[in-house]
Amino acid sequence: MNTFGRNLRLTTFGESHGPAIGGVLDGLPAGLCIDFDEVRRQIARRRPGQSALTTARTETDIPEWLSGISPDGITLGTPIAFMTRNRDQRSKDYEAWADMWRPNHADFTYEARYGIRDHRGGGRASARETYARVVAAAIVRQWLSLRNINVEAVLCGAGEVTVDEIFDTLIHHPKLSPHLNIASSQTEAMHAAIARAKAAGDSIGGSVAVLVTGLPAGIGSPVYAKLHACLAEAMMSINAAKGFEYGLGMAAATASGIATADIFTTDSNDNVITTTNYSGGIQGGISNGMPIYFRVAFKPTPTVMQSLPTLTRDHRTVTLPASGRHDPCVALRAVPVVEAMTVLTIADALLSDTFYR
Repeated sequence: MNTFGRNLRLTTFGESHGPAIGGVLDGLPAGLCIDFDEVRRQIARRRPGQSALTTARTETDIPEWLSGISPDGITLGTPIAFMTRNRDQRSKDYEAWADMWRPNHADFTYEARYGIRDHRGGGRASARETYARVVAAAIVRQWLSLRNINVEAVLCGAGEVTVDEIFDTLIHHPKLSPHLNIASSQTEAMHAAIARAKAAGDSIGGSVAVLVTGLPAGIGSPVYAKLHACLAEAMMSINAAKGFEYGLGMAAATASGIATADIFTTDSNDNVITTTNYSGGIQGGISNGMPIYFRVAFKPTPTVMQSLPTLTRDHRTVTLPASGRHDPCVALRAVPVVEAMTVLTIADALLSDTFYR
């Protein structure tokens, strides 16, 4: 499946080392005046080759707009198609791996599913595909902004360095914490952990925290289209994502009902709010008007700069050489991708037939 969404649909295309990568965004209302500087800013956040802590692959990632936007930058209500050319492929780097199944990659499973795979950089399984998600969301978030809905994500864990106090604040002081803030010393500690892993030729996992503010109550559908289920589906479609929890999350399993009750009250404008936010802004699969927050866990990058044993297609045991370009912690560059998938999910819910009319 290469299409995401029900009412707002994004179809992506292209392989990591193919001629181009891109997408088609369908369902966005007409009349939105696009700020292309903001689109470029969002693309730059995801672009590889910007830091010593990320992959050395360098791509300009400048989009070519093919349809759906007027000459003066206004959405037409028709499918918005875009693409960018891949320019910094090094396909020869992968020739030695063509007949090998790399541990923890999608090599074996893609061959099991299709009987063939593009071994150059992982093909469709590469994080290069997330470019299209970020471009599409860079437009859609401008539509959300007109409705005063904001989506923010930050790195909240790298290896053994975590920032759990973010969630304590969001639970107990939801109206006092409209933004995710991490002290610079903690950010530096996470970056240092990533640097150590890279120096050792290894990789580490990490986690990304997300906060959605401004979403009114009543968004989402019960039973099989719960808002948190849609968010989970979106997050788990991201490369290397291994876990999702919203609100109290896994800690709910050891909590008591009385201690975690979100008591209803009203604010100074007589809006219904809750005094705490253990629910994470979603109850019964529907938004309750409080900030929505969740976190996504990412596994360590499977490509490491050390030789590993593996199998070939004909089941011979061989040694996988240590080579290639990779992120020592994928969670670092996953932050804008997590934001993008959140934006697309929230907009899709807003455009549902039951709410947006």
